[in-house]
Amino acid sequence: MKQLGILTLSTMMALGLAVLPGSTVAQQKTLKEQLVGAWTLVSNDTTAPDGAKQQTFGANPKGILILDAGGRYALVVGRPDRPKFKATSNLRAEATVEEFAAAARAFGANFGTWSVNEADKTLIRQNEIALIPNNDKNETKASVSLTGDELKLTVTPAAGGRSDTVYRRAK
Repeated sequence: MKQLGILTLSTMMALGLAVLPGSTVAQQKTLKEQLVGAWTLVSNDTTAPDGAKQQTFGANPKGILILDAGGRYALVVGRPDRPKFKATSNLRAEATVEEFAAAARAFGANFGTWSVNEADKTLIRQNEIALIPNNDKNETKASVSLTGDELKLTVTPAAGGRSDTVYRRAK
């Protein structure tokens, strides 16, 4: 009788642990499932092959990365301190070539499809269209580090150097 009570208690405890949301017994989400959502940009630092560091979008860049569950993504990033156009309207056609060039240099955008290599913890983005036409149809592969609500993507181009971008899950 005592053995039956211990067996019943053990079974109830095991079932209870299995249904707890944060339980180590509960199934772990895949990396892809963890990445789905909207991420706000925290920082973007580039290190050239010679070791020189640069913040292309400034010390306090603004941006968003959206990764949907269906495998589509959109990325927009920019310097919040970009100079305004001198034109009296907000039409790009009225900006000077110099104004438009300066604005474009301080802005980035692309969209396309994304996937994950679970084994090597990489995010693969296939650009459909990018702000820089030469990057249309290009693929970007980034190492992923995910800690809580912080996502760090590291891209190491074939030419050397690296780009480290940090995002925080949008609330």
